Amino acid sequence: QVELVESGGGLVQAGGSLRLSCAASRLTFTRYAMRWFRQAPGKEREFVAGISWSGSSTVYGDSVKGRFTISRDNAKNTVNLQMNSLKPEDTAAYYCGASYLGGAAGSTYEYRGQGTQVTVSS
Repeated sequence: QVELVESGGGLVQAGGSLRLSCAASRLTFTRYAMRWFRQAPGKEREFVAGISWSGSSTVYGDSVKGRFTISRDNAKNTVNLQMNSLKPEDTAAYYCGASYLGGAAGSTYEYRGQGTQVTVSS
């Protein structure tokens, strides 16, 4: 059974940084584009960032452009999200999704993790 496990969330002050990781197992990782999403209580799910299977293409949501960086290590089956200059409005549950043969951009996935909470205090 495919498993995606996020880690790295926590509490940080505004202006700080966090690095999220998503470890994938039991799937052919290089056949999947990987995407990060977030959802805050009472809000719609939001696309944060996506990366193609090779890592050559990345896409970011408008609200995180210039602050977040997505990367992947296909040798380790992991995708990372470096989050800098965090703002209180970045507070949400973050989760990764795997899209089979997908591109970097997109709102769908075949598999997703349970998520990790990010809380940014002002």
